[in-house]
Amino acid sequence: MTNPSPKSQRWTRQQIRDARLAPLVGLLEKRGLQLIAREAGNFLLPAYPGLIVKDSYWRWPERNLAGNAIDFFMRVFGLSFHDAMCQITAEPLTITARSSG
Repeated sequence: MTNPSPKSQRWTRQQIRDARLAPLVGLLEKRGLQLIAREAGNFLLPAYPGLIVKDSYWRWPERNLAGNAIDFFMRVFGLSFHDAMCQITAEPLTITARSSG
């Protein structure tokens, strides 16, 4: 999966579908988060007590939150949709330089 060109800043439907289904365990390990394996393929994240991850889905019963991989990056990490997509697709974030002048 690739990042859209900086000019368009648009993601295709397929890229969004793929990102929703991205396995969270690998993505979170790449970010250096500790995961503890539990029964039935579930994982706990000690940094986020009560949050449970399985495949591309997660739920946080204590906060009444749940969703797919994109939702995780937006709701748990507080990223924008675009930044979440960049993180999931392992593409560098597009940063627009502003002139000071």
